[in-house]
Amino acid sequence: MKVFYSAKNYSGETKAGEADVKNERELAMQLRADGFTLTSFKELKEEEKKSITIKFLDRFYGISLKDKLMFTRNLSVMISSGLPISRSIKNISDQTQNKKFKKILTSIFNDIQAGTTFADGLAKYPAVFDDLFVNMVRVGEGSGNLEEILQILAIQLEKEHDLAGKVKGALIYPAVIIVAMVAIAILMLTYILPKMMGVFQDMNVELPASTKFLILLSNLLREHAIYLLVTLIFGGIFLKFFLTTKMGKKTLAFFLINIPVINNLVIKNNCARFARIYSSLLRSGVPVISALKIISNTLTNYYYQDAFKESIEEVQKGINLSQVIEKKSKIFPLLMVQMIQVGEETGKTEAVLLKLAEFYEDEISQISKNMSSIIEPVLMIFIGGAVGFFAISMLQPMYSIMDNIK
Repeated sequence: MKVFYSAKNYSGETKAGEADVKNERELAMQLRADGFTLTSFKELKEEEKKSITIKFLDRFYGISLKDKLMFTRNLSVMISSGLPISRSIKNISDQTQNKKFKKILTSIFNDIQAGTTFADGLAKYPAVFDDLFVNMVRVGEGSGNLEEILQILAIQLEKEHDLAGKVKGALIYPAVIIVAMVAIAILMLTYILPKMMGVFQDMNVELPASTKFLILLSNLLREHAIYLLVTLIFGGIFLKFFLTTKMGKKTLAFFLINIPVINNLVIKNNCARFARIYSSLLRSGVPVISALKIISNTLTNYYYQDAFKESIEEVQKGINLSQVIEKKSKIFPLLMVQMIQVGEETGKTEAVLLKLAEFYEDEISQISKNMSSIIEPVLMIFIGGAVGFFAISMLQPMYSIMDNIK
């Protein structure tokens, strides 16, 4: 049978996770061999072991990272003040402005009142609370240190919120420029170019290929605007669903890992998240194998998910994690491999990974600050090329007209 357990050793260190055993006695003997005493034991029913599917509408909207951060932080404070979990969740639910989140918290409160554990209540909403959140809460409930686990989760969410903010901030400038460019191009093609086309037609001049291309785009925009708009909408919906498939995730990850400048940000972002999450899980008492499973489901980049799924089998055979990821040199920098190796040799993996996470987060912060200065000249070249192409396409027929007049 599959069970969830928590255990404690003589020094007060806690340990929790899932195990396949025949009975409670076998589990207790296994833990005793590792120097731990079984403190709680729960058999996982079939419905708990089944993977929970994400609802159709959950793919289009969810709860913001900021809302989850505030929920976790407030819950930690209330529990540390001595309030029961159910009452704490009820208080937060009453204060929450987000109607959807209020509904979810009310449902979790009702589940707890009915005898369900907090972790099982959270697990019903995988689009809001991921594997990392649910499993760490489950560990906290089993080991009796839920307050500490929630504090770790709050720090984790805060760091993720900061990272996301810095990356988005770096991309706002180029996004605004590109949107402005597209708007100006549409205005030129639908309003200015048609007026100039009348002059060219009256003079009966042979138009160059570049001018014909612009005229073709202008006609498409003016005569088939609705069809183009519908195509863009359905194309966006298809792309959204394609990126949820295995092939879509792999395709997106391939481009992100191989685009210069962007790949450096993607690699460091994933390494920072892995280091902080793995450190948090180990500090919470989650076994290495369970931690790697959670990480493989938490990281969004396909290549990192695949790497950690492969590492589970290797680690189970007794191979160190540093040796496993060393083979994936394209996505794991040498520094990460060396730091994990140091942690494994000294027995201080949690502390080493925490420092490594802070190092990569500082690197991401610096990259995001420099992002605008890196992207700006590239955008200027692109804009200059587009303006030059349009200008030449318009001037060439005019020169032909002047030659005919002579």
